[in-house]
Parts: sequence; C-alpha cells; structure tokens
Amino acid sequence: MIVNIAAYHFVRIDAPQALIDMLRPCAEAQQLRGTVLVAAEGINLFLAGAAAGIETFLALLRADARFESIAVKVSHSAHTPFARLKFKLKREIISFRRDHADPLQGRAPAVVPVDLARWIAQGHDDAGRRLVLLDTRNREEVRFGSFAGALTLPIDRFTDLPAVMAAQSSALADAAVVSYCTGGIRCEKAALWLRANGVPQALQLEGGILGYFEQVGGLGYQGHCFVFDERVALAPDLRPLVDADPVGADCG
Repeated sequence: MIVNIAAYHFVRIDAPQALIDMLRPCAEAQQLRGTVLVAAEGINLFLAGAAAGIETFLALLRADARFESIAVKVSHSAHTPFARLKFKLKREIISFRRDHADPLQGRAPAVVPVDLARWIAQGHDDAGRRLVLLDTRNREEVRFGSFAGALTLPIDRFTDLPAVMAAQSSALADAAVVSYCTGGIRCEKAALWLRANGVPQALQLEGGILGYFEQVGGLGYQGHCFVFDERVALAPDLRPLVDADPVGADCG
C-alpha cells in the first residue's frame, strides 16, 4: 500500500534553494515520487511512497523549526500516483499575484471541519449569519464534486478569482463566507483577499476538502474531490476514483 501525503506551510524562507538541496537527497534515497514546491513564502508538497520513506522525509522536514507544526493530510492507494520526483523553486507556492493576500502577514480566521459540518446542518453560522460556501477551485475541479449549494466560479485558474468575485462582493458582505479548496492553500490567500475587498466575514476551511473528508466525511459534499495526480479524484472516504499506474502526472 502506497502512502500519499499533501502538505503546505506558509513561513518565510530566506534561502529556498538551500532547503531544496537539503530535502531532495532524502526524498531520492527514500524513492519518493511527487512534487515539492519551495518559495520565499513557504513550501507546498505532494509526495507518495512507502510508509517508512514518508516518515523519514517528514522527520527531516520537521526537524527544521520552521516546519515543526506542518499539517499533513494522508491517504492511500494501491499504486504510486506520480511518475517522477520533482523539486521546483517558485515565486509563490500557489500563484495569486494580488496585494492583501500574504499569509506571512497573518492568516484569515478559519473554521474547522466539525464546526462547518454543524453550520451546514443548521444552515447558518453560530452568530445566525447565512452561510455561503465559496469554492475557489477552477471549473474542471468543480466538475468532479463540490459542497451542495456552493457558490462556484467560472474560472480556469486561481488568478482569475479576484476579477470574478469583484462583482459579487457586495452581495456577500452580510454572509459568513467560507472559502474552500482541495487542501487549504488557496483558501489561505483567497480569504485574506476577500476580507480586504468587501467581504469582511470571509473565513477559510481549515485543511480544505481533504481535511474535511478526514475529519467529518462527506456530510454536505456531493461527488469526489479532484486531486492533481493519477488517482484523479478522491471520495469522501479518501478512496481513489482511479487507482492505476502513473503516466506522467504533475501536481501543478
């Protein structure tokens, strides 16, 4: 059984290439596959391999005080869903290119999965505000599944979100808007941007859809969650929609 992990952590990294040079030999020695993105703002990784190899890599990463608290989402598959191992030096670990969306300056408030499940069941947040679930993913990802009744956007990439949301901000000003994405990384920036641009009650779903699946299951969710590898998408019980040999997947 292959262990698959997804994790990200926003933290200032003064020498991103040095971090890559430290982590790559370990990942190679443990025969891991997947993609590790490193930028001055943090790290974003999707890796697969044997359980022992994954644990060895995470132990090395967490030995660095900057990543001691990194949250990791775990799932399993019968085959390795990545064709190769890639380390990439990037300007951002998730491209957004907007002001007022820097997680290094502070996070937007987050709602944990168990609380969101309760809000979904009751139809409002604990203050009685109407609940709007905002899907920050692109239209192809949404096609595989989303929260029932969510506000989905006609976007092809995350950088398109501000232009589309600009026309909707005033209608959402009185709502508890919970932005969500696959693993939480896009929510970090989207919620910050929304709060600075007319949606003062915007929150982020802690851990994204995958974190919700891990902790709550599929309550309120319809379909699967698209993932950026050869598993294609995961069901709420984290089983892969497709479990086949890789043909060159990239985490993008």
